[in-house]
Amino acid sequence: MTSESKKLGDVKAPLGFAQHDHSTCMNDALTAADARCAADGLRFTPVRRKVLEILLQDHRALGAYTILDKLREDGFGSQPPIAYRALDFLVANGLAHKIERLNAFIACAHTNHSHTPAFMICRLCDAVAEALSSTAQGALCDTARTTGFRIERTVIEAEGICPSCLDKADA
Repeated sequence: MTSESKKLGDVKAPLGFAQHDHSTCMNDALTAADARCAADGLRFTPVRRKVLEILLQDHRALGAYTILDKLREDGFGSQPPIAYRALDFLVANGLAHKIERLNAFIACAHTNHSHTPAFMICRLCDAVAEALSSTAQGALCDTARTTGFRIERTVIEAEGICPSCLDKADA
């Protein structure tokens, strides 16, 4: 069993749906972000770090204004560009993702390598789990190749019911 997932029958639950030591999860992610920014010569400013901390607090996507409210509570200012600039930096450098369906952001669960994220969004509790997708190697890539289209970015978003909410949905 890893900190990223636990067994659910024969299938591993993605981090957002798995029971895990969340404080270790957060600390590991912040340590990885610090190391990555240092290695890539990126400025991981206090505001950028705080926004990542906010995104890591729970495995739920947060809107920019929710993030801005939390920044304000912690004394980082109240102007929308503060949150948006930090989010732009985190997304551009693979430390966070934008969930288009929700117009919200979530910390990346797989910052150690570049990947195509697949998001599973629970419609009952709003939990979001990020899994790795093989879309770049699959049918979409084949179709794009045959039409002469070059895929630059792919994000998969699926809405449904997470393992924790299945009992509620069946009731």
